[in-house]
Amino acid sequence: MTEEAIEKENAEIAKAYKQLLKVSYQTLTREDKKLIRHAFDVALDAHKDQRRKSGEAYIFHPIAVAKIVAQEIGLDATSIAAALLHDVVEDNPNYTIADMERLFGETVARIVDGLTKISSLKKDMDVSLQAENFRKMLLTLNDDVRVIIIKIADRLHNMQTMDSMRSDKQVKIASETLYIYAPLAHRIGLYNIKTELEDLGLKYTEPEVYNDILNKIQDSKEEQDAYIKAFSKVIEDSLNKEGLNYEVKGRPKSIFSIRRKMVKQAVTFDEVYDKFAVRIIYKSDIANEKFLAWKIYSIVTDHFTPNPIRLRDWISSPKSTGYEALHITVVGPKGRWVEVQIRSERMNEIAEKGYAAHYKYKNANEKEDSLDLWINRLQETLESNEADAVDFVEQFKLNLYAKEIFVFSPKGDLKSLPKGATPLDFAFSIHTEVGMKTRGAKVNNKLVPLSHELKSGDRVEILTSENSKPNSNWLDYATTARARSKIKSYLNADKKEMAAEGKEILRRKLKQLKITLNEKSVNELVNYFKLNTSLDLFYRVGLGTIDNTMLKAFAASRSNVFVSYIKNRIRRPEAPKDIDKDEITSKYDMLVFGKEEERLDYTLAKCCNPIPGDNVFGFLTINDGIKVHKKNCPNAVSLQSNYAYRIMKAKWIDSTQREYTSQIKLSGLDNLGLLNDITKVISSNMHVNMKSLNFSSDDGIFSGKITVIVKNKTMLKKLIENLKKINGIDKVTRV
Repeated sequence: MTEEAIEKENAEIAKAYKQLLKVSYQTLTREDKKLIRHAFDVALDAHKDQRRKSGEAYIFHPIAVAKIVAQEIGLDATSIAAALLHDVVEDNPNYTIADMERLFGETVARIVDGLTKISSLKKDMDVSLQAENFRKMLLTLNDDVRVIIIKIADRLHNMQTMDSMRSDKQVKIASETLYIYAPLAHRIGLYNIKTELEDLGLKYTEPEVYNDILNKIQDSKEEQDAYIKAFSKVIEDSLNKEGLNYEVKGRPKSIFSIRRKMVKQAVTFDEVYDKFAVRIIYKSDIANEKFLAWKIYSIVTDHFTPNPIRLRDWISSPKSTGYEALHITVVGPKGRWVEVQIRSERMNEIAEKGYAAHYKYKNANEKEDSLDLWINRLQETLESNEADAVDFVEQFKLNLYAKEIFVFSPKGDLKSLPKGATPLDFAFSIHTEVGMKTRGAKVNNKLVPLSHELKSGDRVEILTSENSKPNSNWLDYATTARARSKIKSYLNADKKEMAAEGKEILRRKLKQLKITLNEKSVNELVNYFKLNTSLDLFYRVGLGTIDNTMLKAFAASRSNVFVSYIKNRIRRPEAPKDIDKDEITSKYDMLVFGKEEERLDYTLAKCCNPIPGDNVFGFLTINDGIKVHKKNCPNAVSLQSNYAYRIMKAKWIDSTQREYTSQIKLSGLDNLGLLNDITKVISSNMHVNMKSLNFSSDDGIFSGKITVIVKNKTMLKKLIENLKKINGIDKVTRV
């Protein structure tokens, strides 16, 4: 570079730095400016030999990230300094975290350390490792939420300046942004940044779609501006008469949200009815905020007819992100739908700045903030190592974007849950112990099943019992990551307990077959029965699904070394192709239908060729019985919308995990406490659940029927033997 070019670049850097101080949302003291200047000098020195892919000096990137942190998000001087320093330790070996602490103090060093850890996660990897890294990244939330916020700002600037990258890199970074960063920004309340991340994500993942919608928005901009102006004029005249201090802003909906509507509703751009929104921002003191919001609502609805099912009152019940506003959708001029958002200046700042503004308006004596509560609750889920990482990230992502409902506890406390939540989710949101001991639930004083979908305004009461415990069906009822994680942890512990029993049984049975239980024989058994782990093997032996006959067959095949050798030679070339299929088939080997999980005859649809493990549904045809389709089958939408009454719920299950209903008939001599003895025997067996109980007594003789749920015949046999031992019981038979 020439001296003139260097001078010009230095002037641009100085200008960018001054701009950063000028646009800060927070008022910066002399000490703040001193801290930021020091951070800038260190960053300038650390990145002096670095250039971005576009060719510009690298220092422009940390300045831009700090600017987003200062202006768009509105964080304090500590965060601005950390943003300037976010790449220093990673990019320059001359600087360490210890140097950061010595130069800038413990807080800045902790934030920079968190950001360095996130950046140092390997970028090119398989899905499960990538998911594991997201889990680790999210763990930094508990260290300091500012780590994630600065990371989101860093990602936003990278997305804004991605044009000079290779197209495959652009698609990878954009997909990752849509997958995790946009939902995170949404959850922290950074709605403007979330919208920009989504639009930029679409720009690189589906460039043709993005440019098509962008061009159509630009073509109709003049007409839309005129429409918003005419719509606003009607409201402004009435607001002025009331002497209100306000501002009306019109804005088009984001490209991403228009695209989402087009896909969801299967409509064209022209058929999307609410492509823009009008925002009314009014000045008010805290005491009159609510009153004025409803006053403006009544003025708007005096002129335009509202859609009653599209009223959203987030002033009485703010979102868990802290978002407050009144949203109404009205019929505007020319019969078009227009969304009107009513917010005070304070509410608007919270909507735009999220976390930072929320804390600016938070009183010192206020109870724990909803964001703090969310982070604390999230911590438990993150630290549970039981969950599969991919499954965890999927669940976490769903919870980030989930629409909220508000339900009441019996005492009248308001709880926020994701849309689609059940009483089981509510129980686990109160406390893990309440969730684990759930026996049933009452919604609005009526008993409901645990699968009942809660609605806003419901009053929910959880009924608990010391004898209640989670079972595998609960995973079908629970929707939140917290509830699912706790249930899975319990079921895994239950499985391990059964596996420990199974290991001892296997040791004894193998001894009779002259085989020693060791690592080699366990591996051979796992391969022979096409299982994934030794835990699966021991568990199946404990359940009784791998019995003596099967073990004898294994011993016979093991002794015939020559046959085994030939088989292995024949199978070897096919192994790579069949591994996944075998694993899936061994894990999900049975298809069941309906709530009762019945086994029915079916055929697999040729249009989508489902395989074991796929998400599927059954479709009742006129001539061919039940046809099974994948949920994402090209014909699924058509079948589900036109023939909903012929759709059957279906799922692949592990046959060893399946529970069966069975009836037991008892008779004998009636005596005091007999019923208590019977129920005690059933409830003390961890793997048996009682469904119904029917007894009658006649002149000292009793007879009865019990319906139980068991996993297999071995368990039922054990139960019958234990019931026969009860004093007074004469006969116990299976119906």
